[in-house]
Amino acid sequence: MQGKTVLVTGGAKRVGAAICRRLHAAGANLAIHYRASVAEAEALRDELNAVRAGSALCVQADLLDVAALPHLVRAAVQHFGRLDALVNNASSFYAATLAETNEAHWHDLLGTNLKAPLFLAQAAAAELRRCHGAIVNIVDIHAERPMHGHLLYSVAKAGLVALTKGLAQELAPYVRVNAVAPGVILWPEDGGWEDEEKRRKIVAHTLLKREGEPDDIARTVTFLIGDAPYITGQIIAVDGGRSVNL
Repeated sequence: MQGKTVLVTGGAKRVGAAICRRLHAAGANLAIHYRASVAEAEALRDELNAVRAGSALCVQADLLDVAALPHLVRAAVQHFGRLDALVNNASSFYAATLAETNEAHWHDLLGTNLKAPLFLAQAAAAELRRCHGAIVNIVDIHAERPMHGHLLYSVAKAGLVALTKGLAQELAPYVRVNAVAPGVILWPEDGGWEDEEKRRKIVAHTLLKREGEPDDIARTVTFLIGDAPYITGQIIAVDGGRSVNL
């Protein structure tokens, strides 16, 4: 990863920040995308630059604004001279049943989880081909088996799985495209997940009988970018075996 540049969407906090820290520790330069989490993004940038001067920058954009997406790629290339990998981590997540779903939910959930990764890949394709780079998408184990009450979110992540495989075909042989499907890593920040009994039942369905950590995802992303030259078009579940028991 020495000298390589990675753009991570939603990189300011939670799993995105863990991905940034792990990639940086492996030697990569980071373009940390954020939408509204400016304080967290700048704190992470300063933390990484204190370890290795000039190795991280912040780039702001609303991923629902497709016209703004090429700017993220340009900013990374202008600052670091290259772009070797794109990690599509940013995601909207909340419940919406069929009865509750409206067009705003469609634009938000499909926009952040599927539309933005597609058009970011389009914007980055030429530079990634030049660098023989990689894309890693963060999907979900519920892309295969939808989560009850989260209809559009599950649909969006299923689309991102299909996009991962389609991009692997389109961008071969120069760019590898894979995805990581997390299980129970961090509980959502939105309401509805405070119930300890609900959490206990979910964890009980994992084969390893415990929650994972953000670094479990970060380590897998780092492997796919830096140490998996013959892997493309694959979806790797990092879920403690929960998908086996769904």
